[in-house]
Amino acid sequence: MGVEVGAQAARSRALAVLRIRSRALAVALLPAAVAVVLLVGGSTGHISGGSWPVTSWIVTVIAALVLLAAAGIALVVARARPAVSPTVPIAEASAPDLYRLVRDLADRLDVPPPSAIALTPDCDSWLEDRTHPAHGPPPPEHRDEIAGARGVGGGRPRRAPAAPVLVIGSPFLWWMRVGELRAVLAPVVAGTGPSAHPDIAAARRFVRGLDAAVAVTSEPARGPLARTVLAGVGWVTRLLLRSCRGHAAEMERGVAAAAAERAQAVDYGLRIVAQEQVGLAYAGWDRLLTRVALPAWRMGRWPARLDAGVVAALTELSRRDRLAEGFASRLGERPACDLLEEPGSVDEAASLLAARLFHGGPAEPGPDWAPVDWQEYPDEVVDRTWRTEAARLHRVLDALGVRHPTDPTQPDQGGPTLARVLDHLTAPATPATDDAALSVDRREAYGASGESGTGVSLNETEAGTGTEAGTGTEAEVEVEVEEEVGEDGEPVLGSERTAALAAGLSAELAREEAAAPAVASGPGGGAEQPGPDWSFWDDGMLPLFPLQPPRSGRELLADHVTAMVCCAAMDTAGAAPGLDWLDGPALLVDGVRAVDLGPRVLTLVEDGDPEPLRDWLRHLGVRPEKPVRLV
Repeated sequence: MGVEVGAQAARSRALAVLRIRSRALAVALLPAAVAVVLLVGGSTGHISGGSWPVTSWIVTVIAALVLLAAAGIALVVARARPAVSPTVPIAEASAPDLYRLVRDLADRLDVPPPSAIALTPDCDSWLEDRTHPAHGPPPPEHRDEIAGARGVGGGRPRRAPAAPVLVIGSPFLWWMRVGELRAVLAPVVAGTGPSAHPDIAAARRFVRGLDAAVAVTSEPARGPLARTVLAGVGWVTRLLLRSCRGHAAEMERGVAAAAAERAQAVDYGLRIVAQEQVGLAYAGWDRLLTRVALPAWRMGRWPARLDAGVVAALTELSRRDRLAEGFASRLGERPACDLLEEPGSVDEAASLLAARLFHGGPAEPGPDWAPVDWQEYPDEVVDRTWRTEAARLHRVLDALGVRHPTDPTQPDQGGPTLARVLDHLTAPATPATDDAALSVDRREAYGASGESGTGVSLNETEAGTGTEAGTGTEAEVEVEVEEEVGEDGEPVLGSERTAALAAGLSAELAREEAAAPAVASGPGGGAEQPGPDWSFWDDGMLPLFPLQPPRSGRELLADHVTAMVCCAAMDTAGAAPGLDWLDGPALLVDGVRAVDLGPRVLTLVEDGDPEPLRDWLRHLGVRPEKPVRLV
C-alpha cells in the first residue's frame, strides 16, 4: 500500500513538471497561432481593411522571433550536458559477484536492475541517470555490407531506455560485510522501479536539462553578443527551473518513499545494524582523509589504499572506544570487497579519485605525484613533512634576520636548532601579572592532566590511556582558559615577532604553492585498469570538495614549530616517525606514541611561554641546542 501511495505521489508531481513544460511550449507557440489566424483571415477576406494587414505582418515577425528564440532555448537545453558525479566505473567482468548480488536484489524487489555499477570515494550510494547522449559511447556507424558506404535510410539510431547507474561508496565495500552491503543497497536499488515510469523519467530529463542549461549560460569567457544571448536563455531556464523546483523535490520524495517501502521486505533486521555501520564508516572515512591522507597529498604523495585504511582506522577506533566494541568482531565475516576480482586496483583508482576531488591533485601519477603504501607512510610522508616544514621555518627566520642563539656554555653550532626557534618565540618579560598567572595555571594543568594530544598536531582524541610516553599523573583536571582574540577571531599571538614569523610563513607557503607545476588534466595511463571517468567534469573546478579551509597564520606557525620539535626529537632523542590511523602523523619514543605536545606548542605560540615545552623536551631527553637534519 505504501509503495503505491509513494509512486502515485511521484507520478502526480512528475505530471505537474510536464505540465509546466507544456505551458512553456504553449507560450512559445501562442504568437505563431495568432499570426496564422490573422494571415488566414486576411487571405480568406474575413479580416480585411484598416490596419489589419500591418498588424498581421507585425504579429508574424514577432511570432517568428519568438519561435526562433524558443528553438534556441530548446537547443541549448537539449544539448547541454547534465552534471555527472566523478566515479570509478566497474565493468561486469571485473566484479561478476557484485553484479550478481545487485541483480538478485533487484529480482527480490521486482524492479529493473541498474544498467551499470560505479564507485565513488564517499560514504553514500545513489542512482544516477546517464542516459544523455553525451554520457554514452558514440553510436556505431552503419555501413553497407557490400559497398562499405554509410547507410542512407537508417537515420540516427534511437537510444533504448536504460536503467540508471548504481553508484556505491567505496568505503562501504571494504568495511561492510556482504550481507550488510546488500541491506544498505536494497532501498537504493528499489528506486529503479519508479525511475522506469515514463512520466517520472521525462520529468527528470526536463529538470536535468534545465539545470545543465543554467550551468552553460553561467560560463564566463565569451564575447559580448554570446553573453547577451545566453543571458536571455539563462533568464528563461532559471524561470522554468524555479517553477519546477517544488514539484521536482516532491517527486523525488515520493520516489524515495516508494523505494524505502518496497525495500522493507528485504533484510529488514540486518538493515538496522547496517545503518550503524554507515555512520561508523562515515566517521572513519572523514578522519582518514583529514588526518592521514591530507598531509600526504600536501607532500605530493597519495595513499594508494585509502579504503583499506578505513578498515584499519575503524578497527583502531573500536579498540579505543568502548562504544565501538563488537564492530571489530565482524571482520571475521566475508567483506564486500571480495565481490571484486581485483580489489587492490579498484582501491588504487578510488584513492586517486579521492585525491583529485578533495585536494585537486593531478589526474595521473608522476614524479611529483607518486603513490605511497601504508608501510612507507612514516618515512615518505611523516618524516619528509616534518623536515620540510622545519626547513621552511628556518628559511623564514633567516629572511627575518634572526640570529642563532649565543650560549657561552655551548659550542657555536651555527645550524638549524630548536633553541633558535624557542628563543625567538619567547616573549620578553613584562610586569603583566595576569599573563604570568595564566602561564602558571597552564603549566600546572599540563603537569596534572592525563589528556593525550596527537604529538604532531593540535588535535586531542584520546583521554587517559596511560600507555603513551610523556604523560603525567592519571588525575584529570579540566581547566577553562579565556583566550584573548583579535578582530578576525584568531587568538592573539605572543608578540610582534611571533606575528611577523607567522606572516612570513604564510607568504612563503603561498609562494611555494604558486610556483608549483600546473595540475595535469588528462586521463591516467593504463586503459586496462579501472579508473575515473575524467571526461564528464571540469578540471577547473578542482578541488570539488576541499577538506579544510586554508590554514591561518597561527595554525601554520604551530604546525611548523611542532615539526621542528619532532625533528629535534628524532635527531637527538632517538624518536621515530609513525602513523596513527585516527590522528595521522605521530611521534614514537621507544615505540610508544608521545603525547601532550600540541597544547605546549600553543602556549609558546600564543603566550610566548616556552617553559611547558622545555619541560616536555627535558622529560624525553631532547636537546634543543643540537642542529637537526632538514630537507
